[in-house]
Amino acid sequence: MAKQIGKDVLNVVKKKTGKSISEKDIHKLASGVKPSTMQSEAELKKLIKKVGAMAGVNVSDSLVQEIASAVKKSGMNPNNMEQIMKMMMK
Repeated sequence: MAKQIGKDVLNVVKKKTGKSISEKDIHKLASGVKPSTMQSEAELKKLIKKVGAMAGVNVSDSLVQEIASAVKKSGMNPNNMEQIMKMMMK
C-alpha cells in the first residue's frame, strides 16, 4: 500500500472514537489484507473486527454482518484501505 492514508480518514476515526490511529497502524493492518480477504466472508468479518478493536469501538455482530455485506456488494478494491475505512466510519 504505497499510497498514504488520507489525514481526513485518520481525523474522522479520532473524531468518532476519541482514539488516534497512526498511519503505521493502518499500514500494518493493511499489509495482511489480500484480495482473497474481500472474497471470504469469514476473513472480511475478522478484518472488520480488527479495525473496530484498533479504533477502540465495539462492533456488534449485526453491524459486522452489515458492513461485510456492504463491502462485498460494493465491489471495492481490496487494495484501497482508505475507501474501506471511510465506508466503515459512516
